[in-house]
Amino acid sequence: MNYKKLIVESGLRMAESGLTVSTYGNISVRDPETQLVYLTPSGMPYNTIGEEDIVVTDLFGNIVDGHRKPTVETPMHTAVFRAREDINAVIHTHALYSTVFAAKGEDIPMIIDEAAQLLCDVVRCTPKHEIPGSDALSDAAIAALGKKAMACLLNSHGALCVGRDMEGAFTSATILEMTAQILYMVEASHGTPCGIPDEEVQFMQDFVKNSYGQR
Repeated sequence: MNYKKLIVESGLRMAESGLTVSTYGNISVRDPETQLVYLTPSGMPYNTIGEEDIVVTDLFGNIVDGHRKPTVETPMHTAVFRAREDINAVIHTHALYSTVFAAKGEDIPMIIDEAAQLLCDVVRCTPKHEIPGSDALSDAAIAALGKKAMACLLNSHGALCVGRDMEGAFTSATILEMTAQILYMVEASHGTPCGIPDEEVQFMQDFVKNSYGQR
């Protein structure tokens, strides 16, 4: 697997999909065999990044390959990989609707089937704004993700979306943004989400894990 190429392609995909603006947001992937982490460089437009610009670190953020400065959020990415053995890809987005709820400091519940099935838990918002790149932000993000959630909100900042692989991380980011938009529209129309019973959430998650799709 060419992880540097994957990061380059994923950066373009994130920018083109509207999940971020300008040079904001960042992406990483972990090689499960070597435990090396591949990250986007700091402050470069995604359409200018080549494989030679990708930075490789260990699980503690020590650079082992690359001549660029890695994303300022490297501590947050590596903290996720240390905390969650099930996660091998992380996308930090600045998408519109999820950032609305991050700015409000509000959680996003699992109000639709897709969120219940694929986000796996309430998307929790960190308690307060933390400085980007700080240990405090990393700690808050890890606490908000918990042991099973596939996304969390960073207070007044954006979202952190994770997956077992890069495709899974993009699925988390896309489902989160769709759920946030639906919740925004429900609230804007003076409605209240009906909610999904806990036992049905568990049933759907088990179904997706064990029965859905082609084996």
